[in-house]
Amino acid sequence: MSLAFIALGGNLDCPAARLLKVMGELDNLQQTRLLRTSSLYRTAPVGYAGQPDFVNAVALIDTALPPQALMAELLACEARHGRVRDQRNGPRTLDLDLLLYQDRVLEDSFVTLPHPRMHVRPFVLVPLLEIAPDCVVPRHGEARALLAACPDRHDARRIERVAFDWGLHTLRRMGQGLVAPDNAFSP
Repeated sequence: MSLAFIALGGNLDCPAARLLKVMGELDNLQQTRLLRTSSLYRTAPVGYAGQPDFVNAVALIDTALPPQALMAELLACEARHGRVRDQRNGPRTLDLDLLLYQDRVLEDSFVTLPHPRMHVRPFVLVPLLEIAPDCVVPRHGEARALLAACPDRHDARRIERVAFDWGLHTLRRMGQGLVAPDNAFSP
């Protein structure tokens, strides 16, 4: 089993509810267990500004899937949630990025580890540091120092009172409990 960090984001169709739902779906991936999730954070869009703010989070999983297979599962999840790739940095229902996989450094046609821009993105570093305060990004250094170097480091704003419900998560793993409906939370 290997530890991996996944960034979650979106800005269309109730993104907060969608991210919470996807956190549960990560736990249902084959040979994978969800260990921790960050709070949800609201951030301004990067690149194309004429779109709604994003909701972002980071999840830590333990998986036996190799990086390429995990990335394929993340892309399939995006597709199930209506992700359309028609505009670079444009609005999207769901964006899942494989940030780190253990301390692996990998660059092939399908996966790059660590994620190539994570070290300059507060909307990734802030939630990452919430669940892994001592995280080190291979080739770049301590995540805390990387965040301190970002000029827009204060732009990720925590969304209060919205988080993955670990009580429901525990019941669901035991075969009990309910999953919140898609419209249970507003963005």
